[in-house]
Amino acid sequence: MSKIHVTTSINGDQVEYLCEPHETLLDVLRDRVGLTGAKEGCGSGDCGACSVELDGRLVCSCLVLGAEAEGKEVQTIEGMADGEKLHPLQQKLLEHAALQCGICTPGILVAAKALLEKNPDPTETEVRYWLAGNLCRCTGYDKIIRAVLDAAAEMRGA
Repeated sequence: MSKIHVTTSINGDQVEYLCEPHETLLDVLRDRVGLTGAKEGCGSGDCGACSVELDGRLVCSCLVLGAEAEGKEVQTIEGMADGEKLHPLQQKLLEHAALQCGICTPGILVAAKALLEKNPDPTETEVRYWLAGNLCRCTGYDKIIRAVLDAAAEMRGA
């Protein structure tokens, strides 16, 4: 089986790679492109640890083929900070001590960013609903929810 040549944009940078037809976007990001922020928690789209945005749509990268990124825009956790300056969501997760082992953290941050891009003033219920596809086995979610709401308020200038 021959490899597929893919040209895509990842975090605003043009990227080219070769991948197997069956290779997931998660594997491509980690093994071919060297972006190891997205984690494989389940490999079946149930945990959200591998969440990325593909053309502005939140997806589990373990369920998307690497070849499907052809001509599309991929946003990963590595593109969230502005150099050394953390994104407000990253800063608030730190301030609220809303992370522990770190496996779920990149996916939660990408998902929360996608939410705030669509809805800059979510209710607690909306945040909980939006992040329901991101499983965390360590924190119990309350600190995460508070951090997202605090970041949303800061980003709105409230």
